[in-house]
This record gives sequence, C-alpha cells and structure tokens, in this order.
Amino acid sequence: NLFNKMKKINKLIGYDYLFHQLNKLYLNNALPSKIILSGKKGIGKSLFTTHFVNSIFSQDEEYKYDLDELIINNQNKSHLLFKNNIHPNILLINKKNDKKNIEISQIREMISFCNKSSFNNQHKIILIDNAEYLNVNSVNAILKIIEEPNEKIFFFLILNSSKYLLDTVRSRCIKFNINLNNNQKKLVIE
Repeated sequence: NLFNKMKKINKLIGYDYLFHQLNKLYLNNALPSKIILSGKKGIGKSLFTTHFVNSIFSQDEEYKYDLDELIINNQNKSHLLFKNNIHPNILLINKKNDKKNIEISQIREMISFCNKSSFNNQHKIILIDNAEYLNVNSVNAILKIIEEPNEKIFFFLILNSSKYLLDTVRSRCIKFNINLNNNQKKLVIE
C-alpha cells in the first residue's frame, strides 16, 4: 500500500537525475500532464511519485521538500494530508485488495474529482497505482477525461513493466522507464 510506504521512507535514493529532470520541466511549465512510470515491481515507482508530488505541493509551505537531499519533511502539511488520504488536490486510485481490477466506480470518482475546482487554485494530481489493473470499462471511462486538455491536472499512471496497459491509454501518455543500476541498488539496500 502506498500510504504504508510513505510512513517508512522519507528520503528518495537512486532517482536523482529523473527527479531533477521532471522538477525542471514542472518549474518551466513543460511537465507532460499524462505520465506513465513503468518499471519492475517493488523498485520504488510509487515512492518516487510521492516525493515528486510532495515537492510540487510543498514549495510554499513551512516545511517544504528538500530538493537537494530529496527528503520529505515529516512535518510537511501536504505530506501529512497525502499520507492520510485527505489532500484536497490529490486523488490516489489503486486496486482494492478484495477486487480483481480497478473498478469503474473508482474512475467515476476520479472524473468527479477532475470536475471540481482545485483548492487554492493549485494543480490537481491523480495517481493511478498499479494501472495494469484498469479493465476495459475503466479504460473507456478514463480515456475521455485524459483526452480533455486541462493544464491544471496531472495524471501519473504507475505500471509494473511486466504487465500490460491498453494501447489506447499508453498512446496518450509520456512513458518513463524506472530502473536502478547496481550501485544504486546497493545504496537502497544498505
């Protein structure tokens, strides 16, 4: 579960280059609004996204994200709201433990979220973790909202590279493959 991971790890290791490249794109208003993060299961795609999202929302907060050390401050307001799943501008969608797929009702909730005004006129971020569990009905529902231009909403679809995501969704997103080299894996393990 993404929220359990957030409680344990506040430093991002091994993804400095990608993090800073995406941050630079964001600061220059050039970040793609639909991003797929693909990589092996357990490599830290969700954690990476959590850090990146916190860096966006905490820019003007008292305990903002440490961009030099890639550390989330545990007292950061946005982080606390996100890890308790109550941040007004972030929606996390994940397959429920007792379900086979991400349900159409979850995508309808996402559509409703997209149609509401954002809090403090900030960006809205939708994280779809384990996007490979989107079924055909969910994909059809998500396509319409993904295709509509809205510079205030960012979609992050997190996908295990060994799984399949329908081409209709994949073709509308920019894909980043996430991996660690051997030296980075050693840092993470130590």
